[in-house]
Amino acid sequence: MSLSVHPDMPEVSLETSTPAVHWQVDGWLATVRLYNPSRLNAMNRAMWRQLREVFVHLSHLPELRAVVVAGQSGQFCAGGDISEYPGFRFTPEGLHAFHEDDVWGGLSAILACPVPVVAQIEGACMGAGVEIASCCDIRVAGVGARFGAPIAKLGFPMAPRELALVLREVGALTVREMLLEAAVLDAATVAARGFLHQVVADDAVASTVVDRVQRLVRLSPLAARLNKRTISQLNQAQPLVEWTSDAMNTIVSEAYAYADHAEHQEGISAFLQKRPASFQSL
Repeated sequence: MSLSVHPDMPEVSLETSTPAVHWQVDGWLATVRLYNPSRLNAMNRAMWRQLREVFVHLSHLPELRAVVVAGQSGQFCAGGDISEYPGFRFTPEGLHAFHEDDVWGGLSAILACPVPVVAQIEGACMGAGVEIASCCDIRVAGVGARFGAPIAKLGFPMAPRELALVLREVGALTVREMLLEAAVLDAATVAARGFLHQVVADDAVASTVVDRVQRLVRLSPLAARLNKRTISQLNQAQPLVEWTSDAMNTIVSEAYAYADHAEHQEGISAFLQKRPASFQSL
């Protein structure tokens, strides 16, 4: 499915078998839903591109006051859709295009949204799910939600811009645990470390999000937009996250040289073949 951004962009809310980013606007509220239920809403390339287009469109709606981001069928997002990785991940050019254009395009569009964005986190919140949640202003999770980025098992690191974002929002202690130990953490743990605003019973996540959004939109829409703009400006002024700086550009230019490394290919091949990866002999 391909979405084109224009003033009359149609809402996409019908559930089909095709992975997609579904969205709809109801007055002042937009709901964006990640839909790939057979893979726990893992993001494929088309979905990243759709995510960007949806948020670019929503950002131009003057009546909008809030956006809720959720997953389908009681799951938030289990990461990337690894089944398509062999088609583009094993060259530096393919990796660069995927992370810098597709993934960062989607994430930066959420970050640029001028109204509050609320994450409704249920079930799996892994890898791409953590990155998407990191772009949201308010995060509510069910007690059964699980968080991690165990990509070391797949033989590759987190891309630089994505890592800068997650470091800022999740925290260095937790990010090191997720990336270096492939740790998967429960909602209570990541809440205690400052990533979540609220943890509730799994069957109360959606209603809690509704309550918080209703409180939020009773406040000044102008103040919300101005606060979001200032927060964004201040975040970008911090040296760690100067994503357009020469230093970051140098990091990015060197980041994808591992594309054809044997460990990268072994990790993804092992996952797709449903066997443990063996890095020790490589």
